[in-house]
Amino acid sequence: MQAERVNPEPLRVGVVGLGWAGEQHLKSYLRMPGVEAVALAGMEERKLAELGRRYGVPNLYPDYAELVERDDLDAVSICAPNHLHAPAAIAALEGGKHVLCEKPLARTGEEAEGILHAARKASRVVHVAFTQRERGDVQALKRHVLEGNLGRIYHARATWMRRNGIPGLGSWFTSKEMAGGGPLIDLGVHMIDMALFLMGEPEVESVTCATYSELGPRGRGGRGDARTAVGDAYEVEDMATAFIRLSGNATLSLEAGWAAYRESGDDFGVTLYGTDGGAEIKVKNYGTEDTVRIYTDVAGVPAVVAPEIEPREGHLNVVHRFVETLRRGDRESKSGEEGLLRARVIDACYASSLENREISLARQRESP
Repeated sequence: MQAERVNPEPLRVGVVGLGWAGEQHLKSYLRMPGVEAVALAGMEERKLAELGRRYGVPNLYPDYAELVERDDLDAVSICAPNHLHAPAAIAALEGGKHVLCEKPLARTGEEAEGILHAARKASRVVHVAFTQRERGDVQALKRHVLEGNLGRIYHARATWMRRNGIPGLGSWFTSKEMAGGGPLIDLGVHMIDMALFLMGEPEVESVTCATYSELGPRGRGGRGDARTAVGDAYEVEDMATAFIRLSGNATLSLEAGWAAYRESGDDFGVTLYGTDGGAEIKVKNYGTEDTVRIYTDVAGVPAVVAPEIEPREGHLNVVHRFVETLRRGDRESKSGEEGLLRARVIDACYASSLENREISLARQRESP
């Protein structure tokens, strides 16, 4: 598909959502030359006014529908709770806007398919904010993989575990209807994305998953930093494990937990096992230093390499990729399709846990 002529006018963007992610999008857009953040939407009146003043956003709306109806916006960031991702993104796309959506793209694969359908129909771009793949250590390890230094990667292990990290007991995060799930859809989707990105996007063939709700229902493991209380019910898992079979006879094991009796911290990482080498990323409490190890042989002797990695800002780089895609006139970006694939994997994981059996994704891959 031939790229469209790049429009020399400034990109005018709006942001839906007033939480931490929405603020990261606002700050990142303001650091992009030739981008204007002109509209912001959210239900909390005081927070809306505060962020509008802080970042100089002139047009403020309590309802995202009013924002996406503006005919002078080029793009919209969707940073609202998960249950609003699909309706807000589809409304923006139908209004002719490009969309940058926080992860997960949607609560379910069916909702994600609806977003992609609207994007194709409107000839608009959908990107998903998979911020962790934009880290300096992940990008450096990806280059190492592309150079062939690990050979064929046949197994990976991805984990994101917290000691006390349920993001708001009784908030939208713990509502099945609003969030779609617990740490599997919140943290696990990041780690599935990171692992598949590093492995070269093998096809997911089947999943076997188990979920647990052991601490949250008893009021344990809460972090208490989510303020939008919607009730007292704890309706999602607080930990999930999965075994994922991939094309090429490769496999991926996954562990994601908001709360567990383990060492204190908020830690994630990926380990790769290849035919010619191995590697791991271990991140403690979002640190950026000394996180990568490369395992290889030097003169026939086992060796460990600890490369120096330049830190990168996840949201800033996500926004930069999105903006540059729009400026190139590229309408075939794969970010939205990758978001859909991750949503289908999460669907299969929850189905496997519910039905206590392995779930094949072959039929999902055949659907448009």
